Amino acid sequence: MRSRVVGAGLLLLLQLVLVLGAVRPPGCTDPRRCTDPPRRYTPDWPSLDSRPLPAWFDEAKFGVFVHWGVFSVPAWGSEWFWWHWQGAKLPQYENFMKENYPPGFSYADFGPRFTAHFFHPDSWADLFKAAGAKYVVLTTKHHEGYTNWPSPVSWNWNSKDVGPHRDLVGELGTAIRKRDIRYGLYHSLLEWFHPLYLRDKENGFKTQSFVHAKTMPELYDLVNRYKPDLIWSDGEWECPDTYWNSTGFLAWLYNDSPVKDEVVVNDRWGQNCSCHHGGYYNCKDKFQPETLPHHKWEMCTSIDQRSWGYRRDMEMADIASTSTIISQLVQTVSLGGNYLLNIGPTKDGLIVPIFQERLLAVGKWLSINGEAIYASKPWRVQSENSSVWYTSKGLAVYAIVLHWPEYGILRLISPIATSTTEVTMLGIQNDLKWSPNPDKGLLVFLPELPPSALPTEFAWTIKLTGVK
Repeated sequence: MRSRVVGAGLLLLLQLVLVLGAVRPPGCTDPRRCTDPPRRYTPDWPSLDSRPLPAWFDEAKFGVFVHWGVFSVPAWGSEWFWWHWQGAKLPQYENFMKENYPPGFSYADFGPRFTAHFFHPDSWADLFKAAGAKYVVLTTKHHEGYTNWPSPVSWNWNSKDVGPHRDLVGELGTAIRKRDIRYGLYHSLLEWFHPLYLRDKENGFKTQSFVHAKTMPELYDLVNRYKPDLIWSDGEWECPDTYWNSTGFLAWLYNDSPVKDEVVVNDRWGQNCSCHHGGYYNCKDKFQPETLPHHKWEMCTSIDQRSWGYRRDMEMADIASTSTIISQLVQTVSLGGNYLLNIGPTKDGLIVPIFQERLLAVGKWLSINGEAIYASKPWRVQSENSSVWYTSKGLAVYAIVLHWPEYGILRLISPIATSTTEVTMLGIQNDLKWSPNPDKGLLVFLPELPPSALPTEFAWTIKLTGVK
């Protein structure tokens, strides 16, 4: 009888060992430290779109975009200078070249003049830090094909071989990360005049010579070399994602790349992807939804409202005002988005004073009101009368007031007061007086102070606790 019991016990123990061995990851010997194997994403949109967005991006809220390249040398019209001149052949661009450059001058001749003589990456990084940016996105390559790093597949058309003779992407990345700012890389999938791309286009994009020789080698090189926190893809609009092999690249990025756990991407991976597939959504340049989207998004816009790259023909009327920029930032965050604000440095690597002034003004505002912006969440109501925009964080609700109300009495319709309600203004120590609105909501009596004594010149934040 005893031998049967022992035999049954051994059999049960063996079964238990087999079960535990089946559920543990390979090589796992300590059940206290065993975890489920990481999920593998397959190269298709249902799988890739199911990947959770890394939390840092939603918490960041505000970033700086930098458009810099050979287009910064002619610095006229826009960063699409080469296309407007020799692609679309616009008369004003042809006349500009005739009036300012000798006959036979080619776009490639601009390359040696892209000097970056005054590019000091630590100075740039200090400015972006002072602006309150939590991430910075630099153009590694625009549609002109020139790369701001020594790309092994862009011979003699990169910043190491021609122009600065420096690794601009690497230098800025080092400076940015020393200041605990996330680093993103913009990369154009297409190149307007690359022979292989033009050949694929002639073949109706049924061949992929350009993708295999140029686009994909560059993307893999950028990720392995610089380990970006974000890839800002662009130049996708002429072809579907199947031409670009986008899903294959993203599956590798999410599964096996050195940044697989933290990297964020946008939605520009094929003409069928914008606002539908990828990581967060850009949808289109300067996208501004009117209601709260169901998916994380980003508004990218430029201080120079007519161009992304620096241009010498820029006028003051083209520059977004500080109040406009902060208003856009507030509305974007209230609707669950991130705000990416662009500047274009000169060919020498200077950020002109007007761009510096705007960035520093945003930083000054965020130094007072950042509590209502960074790591905030949309509230159950986003806005009232387009002059009050709400965010929330934990038990606090923030009402950001874009226009000072008449007689200093702010009428908030949506918050419901309770016995524990408290009202303050960020940047002011004392509590604000308030009372229930006879109709609905609250009446908040703003501080009777001269404008110079207010914490900011515009967009004041009212913090509400104990409201529903």
